[in-house]
Amino acid sequence: QVQLVESGGGLVQAGGSLRLSCAASGGSFSTLSMGWFRQAPGKEREFVAAIKWLGGSTRYADSVKGRFTISRDNAKNTVFLQMDSLKAEDTAVYYCAAPRPWIWEWPPTVYDYWGQGTQVTVSS
Repeated sequence: QVQLVESGGGLVQAGGSLRLSCAASGGSFSTLSMGWFRQAPGKEREFVAAIKWLGGSTRYADSVKGRFTISRDNAKNTVFLQMDSLKAEDTAVYYCAAPRPWIWEWPPTVYDYWGQGTQVTVSS
């Protein structure tokens, strides 16, 4: 069973930056691709970014491409989401998630393990 704990959310002005972290425990981290998702009030949960188990491949939603960067540190069982040039429409609860080992896909339904979420609010 994989446990995920996010941190780093908060309130930031438009154009600013935040860095989210997600610490994993209870599984073999280096076999897991990791994803970030977000959910705004009244909207469906949506994919933001994913990174493959050794970090060699990444994928981003079009809405964040060029502004967000996903990375991981397998020695520390942690995945990060660096968010730059933030916009008001980035306001949401951000979730870290992991599928079962060796899966490289990004629909939310593929992911079995989820963190509790961290709030990101961007003021315009």
